[in-house]
Amino acid sequence: MEVEGLLTIAKKEFIDHLTSRRFIILLALFLIISAVSMHQGIGDYNDALEMYKGITSQIKEGGGLEQESIPDKPTILMIYQEMASHMAILGTILAIALGFDLITREKESRSLKSLLTHPIFRDEIINGKAIGGLLALTATIGFALLISFAVLLLFSIVPDIGQFWRIVIFGVASVLFLLTYFSIALMTSTISENSGTSLIYALIIFIVLSFFVPMVGGLIAEGMVGAPPEPPVIRSALENKPVEMPLNAEEWQRYEEESRVYWTKLNGIYDVIYAIVPAANYRAVTTEVLNSNSNELNGGDDVLERIWKNILTLIIFPIIFFVIAYIKFMRMDIR
Repeated sequence: MEVEGLLTIAKKEFIDHLTSRRFIILLALFLIISAVSMHQGIGDYNDALEMYKGITSQIKEGGGLEQESIPDKPTILMIYQEMASHMAILGTILAIALGFDLITREKESRSLKSLLTHPIFRDEIINGKAIGGLLALTATIGFALLISFAVLLLFSIVPDIGQFWRIVIFGVASVLFLLTYFSIALMTSTISENSGTSLIYALIIFIVLSFFVPMVGGLIAEGMVGAPPEPPVIRSALENKPVEMPLNAEEWQRYEEESRVYWTKLNGIYDVIYAIVPAANYRAVTTEVLNSNSNELNGGDDVLERIWKNILTLIIFPIIFFVIAYIKFMRMDIR
């Protein structure tokens, strides 16, 4: 019985999202910009491919270029890089728009109290709304990827199996990233008295996580480790100015070791700070998946090993915010 009630609410919320004028407008804008991004990415891909063919043809004809100067062959994954850059902003707006009034709207219309008079438990309501939102976000990313595949086929570009799985991982990471901000909006909707306040809280959290934390975190990291070591120079005895002169190997070795230690410490602090930034984890996943050799996923490479921590973080983020919303909703005084 509980499962039936949960599925009923989830289905209703999913349909309400898909038929909402606000969602349709934002979805249309999101898909249009995604299609434009794909078109731009295909243009860049074709330009890079032509350049690659020109260089390889010169080498085959003995044009004087060394074999080592051949660039990596461009892959269609670069087409999705443009889409990923827009996802962090437009997708976030869409996710917040889906969740910021899910609970406050029920409060303001006083329908929440009447809803609980039916044989439905509180946890079914909050869980059903979360599942409905998840389905809507999944459908959004699914629509975007379907359009992208249609555009690729329109230009006679067919991804291989390795590229296909990388695109799938990109889609999963995008859903998790959007689900994070949907959960934030659901949380603010639960703790707020009205939809306006909920929207303001959600936007503040978005700004803090996306801009304030990286900016302040960067200042803190640089303040903790200090200035980077300067390369050794020889000063002119006459002008007392640095001049370009060869130094002995020992001095350069000491400088390189100091630089290695410095950047290791700085990057370690950055990793800790950026671990709480959803956009940083999403960027790490998409950069690794869309920039690496497209043939690696054909044979179970270590790509997933390199990004599993970021994916795990993207899973933990929405769980944390949903748990806060769940606890608050279960304790809410509904009169």
